[in-house]
Amino acid sequence: MLNEKGVIGIIDVEGVPATAMLGMRETLRDQMVMTMAKKTLVRRAWKKAGMSEDELDTLFDGVKLPMLVQTNDLNAFQLFAELEKTKTGRAAKAGDIAPNDIIIEEGPTSFPPGPIVGEFNSVGIPAKIDKGKVAIQKTVTAVEKGQPISADLGLMLAKLEINPIEIGLILSGVVEDGTVMAAEDLDLDLDGFTANVKSATSGAFNLACNIGWFTDQTIPVLLSKAAGEAMAVAIEAGIHNEDTMPVLISRAHARMLAVAGQMDSSALDDELSDALGSAATAAPAAPAAEEAPAEEAAAEEAPEEEEDAGFGGLGDLFG
Repeated sequence: MLNEKGVIGIIDVEGVPATAMLGMRETLRDQMVMTMAKKTLVRRAWKKAGMSEDELDTLFDGVKLPMLVQTNDLNAFQLFAELEKTKTGRAAKAGDIAPNDIIIEEGPTSFPPGPIVGEFNSVGIPAKIDKGKVAIQKTVTAVEKGQPISADLGLMLAKLEINPIEIGLILSGVVEDGTVMAAEDLDLDLDGFTANVKSATSGAFNLACNIGWFTDQTIPVLLSKAAGEAMAVAIEAGIHNEDTMPVLISRAHARMLAVAGQMDSSALDDELSDALGSAATAAPAAPAAEEAPAEEAAAEEAPEEEEDAGFGGLGDLFG
């Protein structure tokens, strides 16, 4: 196994019942090879295979009942993920070491009033009667990580349905391509990792577009942006073509209506009156149309003496 290519690792199977072990191995047989061996035998084989004993010491750290595992089909992260599926919890027994801080949350329990209140308090779990039920008074850490669990505390944790002791094929660490990786380094937050990749991809795309970096992905966006900017420049410059004319005509029409709307109704002909009425009916809640600059409106006003010379109303000004 040690001379095979791929990933080699050490599993701790302490506390796993024999029947459960058989089922786990049957499930994983197609993906990896596992064999039980004492530490001394593993160490001799490790040394004979020419591998670093320092690496083995790292993998053996904290392992009570070792099992050797080797796979060519999975990488280190995939191996960890597959072995994690075998984990389950069991009730704590006297002398078990807490794998993590065991925290009892504040709140009601399902127990009716009785001697159990004193039992909880005797193991450091503050309890009282509240609304006809036993309730935990405050959140407490019953046992800190790495500390032994007493028999009485283990019993009370079981009553609270807290099974803190993990059993299963618990990976201690692996060696892949000469690199030693501890189990905690292989425990990936896949959802968080996926979110980070998506965020990084989006950020890179935005940056590439902002600096004008040409790729198959950015060129459609850059062309669209350039077309929009060119259209805006052409409209502001008054360049006449088939794309700008509808906008220019619409803008001129809006300005014409704005000027007409500032005049006395007696100065308007029927066509302009109807146009103003239609605009007001079509958009009663719309903001006022863009007002023409004062000098433009003044330039379009006819001199007073011209009005006397047969001026037929604002309709003549706008055709």
